[in-house]
Amino acid sequence: MRANGGFTLIELILVTVILGILAGMVTVNYGGRAEEARISRAQADIVAYENAIELFAIDNNDRYPSNLNDLVSGERVYLRGGVKRDPWGNDYVYQHPGRNNTHSYDLFSRGPDGVAGTSDDITNWEND
Repeated sequence: MRANGGFTLIELILVTVILGILAGMVTVNYGGRAEEARISRAQADIVAYENAIELFAIDNNDRYPSNLNDLVSGERVYLRGGVKRDPWGNDYVYQHPGRNNTHSYDLFSRGPDGVAGTSDDITNWEND
């Protein structure tokens, strides 16, 4: 039995290494989840905007808004909390008439890279 009852340097180093390995495993397992959550939020935002746009059109004789700000200004507010940016800090893109939805509108986020027309865009024409 030791006289001083403390930990040796080897024991402390071993515990530190084990904690480092565990922290690394947690980071690897949950690191990609943040990006998945951002993508899910952008998809949910687009659905919420679509619902607001369709309500606007119903109330305005099938006329779509000219821009997203029309949903939060005027007599009736169709989108609580105002027009938000996407999870990457960029504005959602609304185009009426749409290039992909030629009879209605296009609504999309430029995605993680912030560039329109790339494979990571989150769009309303791929959700339909």
